[in-house]
Amino acid sequence: MQARGSRTRDFVPVHGPTSTEAAELPVACVITANAALRDEVADELGPWVRVVPGESLRGVAGWTQEVGAAAVLMDLELCDLDPRMGVAVVEQLRHLSDRLVLIAIGSSRVRGVSTQYAAPGVDAYLPRPLNVSELRQTLIELLRTRGHNWDQPAQREAAEDGGFQDFIGASEPMRLVYEAIRQVANSNITVLIRGESGTGKELVGRALVALSRRANKPFIRINCAALPENLIESELFGSEKGAFTGATESRPGQIELADQGTLFLDEIATLALPLQTKLLRVLEDRQVQRLGGRTLRKIDFRLVCATHEPLEELVAQGRFREDLFYRIHVVPIHLPPLRERADDISRLAEFFLRVHCEANGVPVKRLAEAASQVFREHRWPGNVRELENLIQRLVITVRPDEIGATHLPPGMMAGGLPVRRTELLPESGTDFDNEIESLEISLLTEALHRAKGSKSTAARLLRLDVQRLKYLCRKYSL
Repeated sequence: MQARGSRTRDFVPVHGPTSTEAAELPVACVITANAALRDEVADELGPWVRVVPGESLRGVAGWTQEVGAAAVLMDLELCDLDPRMGVAVVEQLRHLSDRLVLIAIGSSRVRGVSTQYAAPGVDAYLPRPLNVSELRQTLIELLRTRGHNWDQPAQREAAEDGGFQDFIGASEPMRLVYEAIRQVANSNITVLIRGESGTGKELVGRALVALSRRANKPFIRINCAALPENLIESELFGSEKGAFTGATESRPGQIELADQGTLFLDEIATLALPLQTKLLRVLEDRQVQRLGGRTLRKIDFRLVCATHEPLEELVAQGRFREDLFYRIHVVPIHLPPLRERADDISRLAEFFLRVHCEANGVPVKRLAEAASQVFREHRWPGNVRELENLIQRLVITVRPDEIGATHLPPGMMAGGLPVRRTELLPESGTDFDNEIESLEISLLTEALHRAKGSKSTAARLLRLDVQRLKYLCRKYSL
């Protein structure tokens, strides 16, 4: 019994089955010394497999057999000091069973390591930073190809809770959002998510996927506003070799990659009219043609779009196709701005304080009542994103365990409680650069809000050159 006890220090199940249904889930061993990574993976995979975590590669082959593992996910950072050990472990695991799924998570300190682990029989290699959604999809697809099947009802019940795990808030406006998501998630109907920048439109898209029958299929997110104009067409629709200068090989577009899954078009209002026409044709025919190609490829995907723009106004101005608008405006889900969710602000602030204090290795701070009052009265033009960015800065710059009103940016104080001289400049002094940065962010977010996201209009409001405004937006991730 002592030998078993010594081994459980390396392998300790924490997500064991709590019912007969849970016991029927496939077992996945997640081996990493990184506790944050282990918890993130366990949270993502929890509804689909029973996670057995481990911190060391010692004795992993024996433990894999003992727990009846269907998959092993190993962190290659455990092999940084001795890559040969990792290769040997992979070989041992592969000899156990041809059905065993082996996934390697890349090391952040070793380059080119993927080729070392491909030859011995790793089924998939996922680089860092790890995309846990991609990991989940990859694992489920590999398990299915190896003949591992399990009851969908058990998965669906677990996923119902997991679909909203990234949301914080119990206010009435958010309850309406949750209900709307539940009503349409498990259908193929097109959804248009509307809301101001920073309200969490992508989270709604991911919740729709998590609760749908396409949950284990590709989820392709495209930020239409972030793609350069000269690349967006080939990125969306794909290209054949020789289609344009630099097209040295044929490659599928993002729309094609969404086949059988979900296509999430963020900021769809920024698409140029010619691309809107091509997209409309794809939506009507469910076929895509690559640039330079002649073949029409049939695709099956669910469309979810998001925008902060007033599409009806853009249609009236001739900047957005009316027929495309009606094609995507089937079921709208409106995300309320943070100023309309006053009951959620304190809960969100506490959540972000806990997350960022833990991430930076500092004791968890708390908000003083005066600071909480300012938070409740602030308009939050940047919404949840602005709140999280502010909390992140306060965690680093405020030394006491309690964050008071005097620690908040002057711009916030001006919009909330009356500003006393000691609040503008505390007796103990302040960090000038940090205060200027906070003021810049407040002005930028307010200008972008008034300009409805138009950077050229926001630049005019702030008397700034538009290129400088774009630089500042990139600098502060606005």
